[in-house]
Amino acid sequence: MIELLGVRKDHSAEVSIGPVDLRIPAGGVTALVGPNGAGKSTLLTLVGRLLGADAGAVVVGGHDVSRTPSAELAKVVSILRQENHFVTRLTVRQLVAFGRYPHSRGRLTRADEEVVSRSIDFLDLGELEHRYLDQLSGGQRQRAYVAMVLSQETEYLLLDEPLNNLDVKHSVQMMKHLRRAADELGRTVVVVLHDINFAGRYADRICAVKDGRVVEFGTPAEILTGDVLTRVFDTPVTCLEGPHGPIAVYH
Repeated sequence: MIELLGVRKDHSAEVSIGPVDLRIPAGGVTALVGPNGAGKSTLLTLVGRLLGADAGAVVVGGHDVSRTPSAELAKVVSILRQENHFVTRLTVRQLVAFGRYPHSRGRLTRADEEVVSRSIDFLDLGELEHRYLDQLSGGQRQRAYVAMVLSQETEYLLLDEPLNNLDVKHSVQMMKHLRRAADELGRTVVVVLHDINFAGRYADRICAVKDGRVVEFGTPAEILTGDVLTRVFDTPVTCLEGPHGPIAVYH
């Protein structure tokens, strides 16, 4: 379970996050949605301890993130931020191997290499593992970064807008990979998404954030209603029943 207990982060006198009280159950996929600037990415980075809270506590899998040693926390939770992406003369396999650092400290064992291979195969990157990152398409490179955090073998996997700059086809493929990570590998996946319909299709739970606060939390059926989405996004929304659940239509 991920727990945020009275968490607050003050960026300035005018901009702040919280206080937030939130409990995300272990397992499955939870999507963070909301308007631009709502605080979704900030909440994610607070959970991953890339930012420190000014008040309250963040507990991940029973570990208070402010008190847990970094080496131990890196075996519990992994995070992929948009800003962390870089293109350099690394191969896919070399990049994915970075995910093993909390375990190997840079000295890869045969067991580490096996984890790297499984992560590469899980993201369907086997044919690309010896290609350099700057030789890949945007979608292939995005999968390589997800494979890197997957190889860290943490129970909790945090991803900040992994669909950014992906077309519809590659966005669908990415969400299917994340869904499989939850279902087949037992990971707890928390993902920031802009597209509410992707959240409705692939997530078990949706957390709606607005003005630095959690304003709604529930199943896709509970969140994808015209009343809720109109209130969250400040624009008229109608939800229609689709083959896989409700679909949001913006006016």
